[in-house]
Amino acid sequence: MTSKNPNYDFKWCPGCGDFGVRRAVEWALTARNEKFETRMQDHVIVAGIGCSGNLVHLMESIEQPYGIHGIHGRSLPIAMGVKSANPQLNVMIVAGDGDFLSIGMEHIGPQANRNLDITAIIMDNGVYGLTKGQSSPTTQLGVVTSSTPFGKIEGAVQPLAYYLEIGVTFIASHYSSKPRELAALIEEAMEHRGFSIVHVISPCTTYNDTYEELKGNKRKGIEPGIFGLPDGYDPTDKAQAVELLKDPRIPLGLVYREERPTLDQAYGAIAGKANSVTAEKILATYAI
Repeated sequence: MTSKNPNYDFKWCPGCGDFGVRRAVEWALTARNEKFETRMQDHVIVAGIGCSGNLVHLMESIEQPYGIHGIHGRSLPIAMGVKSANPQLNVMIVAGDGDFLSIGMEHIGPQANRNLDITAIIMDNGVYGLTKGQSSPTTQLGVVTSSTPFGKIEGAVQPLAYYLEIGVTFIASHYSSKPRELAALIEEAMEHRGFSIVHVISPCTTYNDTYEELKGNKRKGIEPGIFGLPDGYDPTDKAQAVELLKDPRIPLGLVYREERPTLDQAYGAIAGKANSVTAEKILATYAI
């Protein structure tokens, strides 16, 4: 139970990576408010279904952004509706790999093409945690889960490469155990005009605990599964981004950024070309 939502039982397991993501989101929103003199009420967080969706209920800041706990895989269409109704709002979605990259995957391409001006925070734990550990789109080939008792038979989706291929204009990657760095990256993503995605590896301590694989363990001979961007890396160079993503490890930082007109800017350009038609003129066309 939470004090804000006494009728519902929203919680994460001890050690869940999503705690770090929540803290990073709170810090990023607070920093944005201080920088642009905005209020928490000027932000809207749209969530899908899954452990990630609990973030809208578990925010600890005194003032709360507006939160919408939507339906599975449909956070992007809801966010598009919110942003279209009021382009002045800062709209963020929070989703998981099972939510965003399975049933929700069909919505990523159209919003990338439109360059919808929102920020998506994706919490990737490589498993369906809320529904007891089934394999997700990012579960690795051969992994045994409750839905793949003899091993997963298809390979894992490569989210960062996919975002790059379909035209997302801001792609960042990070890790939930570094919330300060993650907060700065989320703040940068919110300032980007266009569709920004911050893809966060957020381990599930109950069904897919990958902390050791990510941090590394010298004693056991395990090399870290995360790495910093190389010196001189240019995130505006798509060819460099393509080469970077050939590394099987998880990069930490801004992978790619591109400036392109946003959906609301495109609408504005069309509106300037359209003839203004009043209700009276429309009714007059029906007159005999």
